[in-house]
Amino acid sequence: QVQLVESGGGLVQAGGSLRLSCVASGRIFSIGTMGWYRQAPGKQRELVADITTGGMINYVDSVKGRFTISRDNAKSTVYLQMNSLKPEDTAVYYCKANRIVTEIESVYNFWGRGTQVTVSS
Repeated sequence: QVQLVESGGGLVQAGGSLRLSCVASGRIFSIGTMGWYRQAPGKQRELVADITTGGMINYVDSVKGRFTISRDNAKSTVYLQMNSLKPEDTAVYYCKANRIVTEIESVYNFWGRGTQVTVSS
């Protein structure tokens, strides 16, 4: 059974850093584009950054220059390095894969359960 499990969230002061990780588990053959999304209370979920299998990267404007997304295909893992954090970065951060192929199935638009990031002022 495929799972996406996020980790690395927590409470940090403004200006601090956190590194989020998202690991895909299961008998995985390949994973397509992986991304990080976030949802703050009372707001819609938004894309933060995503990265294709070939390494093409997209960031939302508000995190450019502060956040860095990367992936390790051998470990089925995507990372989000978050620096210079601001209180407005406070949200639940979710990992998503647009396609995961295993030995028995292919799943699409697959989400993790999220990890809380809280930035205090």
